[in-house]
Amino acid sequence: IMDSEKDVLILDVRTVHEFDAGHIKDAGCVPVDEIENTFKDMPIAKNKLILVYCRSGRRSKIAAQKLADMGFTNVYEFGGVIHWSYGIVREK
Repeated sequence: IMDSEKDVLILDVRTVHEFDAGHIKDAGCVPVDEIENTFKDMPIAKNKLILVYCRSGRRSKIAAQKLADMGFTNVYEFGGVIHWSYGIVREK
């Protein structure tokens, strides 16, 4: 999906510290506890493709449900970065 879709939001819902230690290329970081406040007034289409992950999959499931509860209809939770085998980006 990341390779074939042009308009996709890759969302890392770990802490900023975890994100900086290594994340999936092109991902943005919104910690799970900040999902509602960040997305409530964001001018983003409710049908935007959003791919959600965390470290192991627990927080991404919570975040994906929060987004669905807010009316987002194209949200996919794909588990944790610990199972990601395609390389990660580290902040310097």
